[in-house]
Amino acid sequence: MWRNEQGVASPAGNPASYERPIDLVHLARQTLGDRGLEQEILSLYWKQARSLLARIEETVSQRERCDFAHTLKGSSRAVGAWQVAMAAEAVEIVAPGQDSEAARAIAALKTCVAAACDTIADLQRTH
Repeated sequence: MWRNEQGVASPAGNPASYERPIDLVHLARQTLGDRGLEQEILSLYWKQARSLLARIEETVSQRERCDFAHTLKGSSRAVGAWQVAMAAEAVEIVAPGQDSEAARAIAALKTCVAAACDTIADLQRTH
């Protein structure tokens, strides 16, 4: 198991790709190359990421925001959406009472989720 500077693990010594919103090599490893399963997982992730982002943006509870961000971080790591995972972690670790920091972290997360969802939509159009 290999870990990058952010602590994100990648199996078999292969470093994770941060260049694209979705690491397709990681996703292919997770699905054992089953393209149909990849598409199904990406579709589910697209829905979940958008739903969790909306909840993160809407909640006033720091605890709930942290829980939603933690869930999004985990599912993002599973599909290889490393940028979303790192942005979700940034939201997760904002200290209570740091409203301006939370707003900046949420804005960055929104950008990353949009890029990942756009990539998924492009992939689904070509398949």
